[in-house]
Amino acid sequence: MTETATTPQTTHEPVVVLDNVSMEYKVTSSHGEQHRKLPWFKRLLYSVVRRDPTVTVRALQPLSLVVHQGESVGIVGRNGSGKSTLSKLICGQIRPTSGTVRARTTPIMLGVNAALVQALSGDQNIQLGCLAMGMTPEQVEEKFDSIVELSGLGKSVYLPLKSYSSGMSSRLRFAIACAVDPEILVIDEALNTGDAQFKGRTKARMDELRAQAGCVFLVSHSMSTLKSMCSRVVWIDKGELIADGPAKEVIAQYQSFTEELSKGRNSAAMKIRDEVRSRLQQVSINYV
Repeated sequence: MTETATTPQTTHEPVVVLDNVSMEYKVTSSHGEQHRKLPWFKRLLYSVVRRDPTVTVRALQPLSLVVHQGESVGIVGRNGSGKSTLSKLICGQIRPTSGTVRARTTPIMLGVNAALVQALSGDQNIQLGCLAMGMTPEQVEEKFDSIVELSGLGKSVYLPLKSYSSGMSSRLRFAIACAVDPEILVIDEALNTGDAQFKGRTKARMDELRAQAGCVFLVSHSMSTLKSMCSRVVWIDKGELIADGPAKEVIAQYQSFTEELSKGRNSAAMKIRDEVRSRLQQVSINYV
């Protein structure tokens, strides 16, 4: 039986508000088949003399979301649907093309890659990563043992990071990100690695965060993870908001959609998608 997430201390006080947010990118485009057949030096010269044309890619269609205290929100969608773009917008890593993103406190994004150094040991990276997130040396010392325990690295924490597997690195990043007790935590594809014990520890830690009246965003392809850790799920497809509702309901809709796609029944899948999208209630945001 799959465990379903509960929502402790959920209130009507907004923590994160996305008001009609969209995101576009300008990317260069190739010159077509004839250009690719030219010798490399001619292609280079052509690119210098005549710059490659740019095209606009709409990564995220205008959408609005209001997330309250105590909620844990899962984000699902096919690859390239805009899930990571949405995560970066929430954290302020990128600015939206249109609309506004408001958060009560600064969201913490899982993964402090910029502060981690491959040549340093895990324990040194814990100190560096925590300091980079604004903790004092005394706070780092106080949190050190709990970070190591959550990561499950044991004595491996004293080995160089370059000797870690991708799973070990992900667990360390998660443990560091959770050390600051953030009110708003965004986790992008981090819980799909690790054994059952690690997943149990991460769920317990997320339950703690939610119990402290914060909110959590979780991007994952694992439906079981979302069911057990999220009270609400948002479904995005090709940059468009398709559904926003209770985790069990939205996951069932999304799984029906992906099942039809896996069987090559694209028309049936699009019918499910469009029917779900037609029932989506638009969010009205009023500022006081």
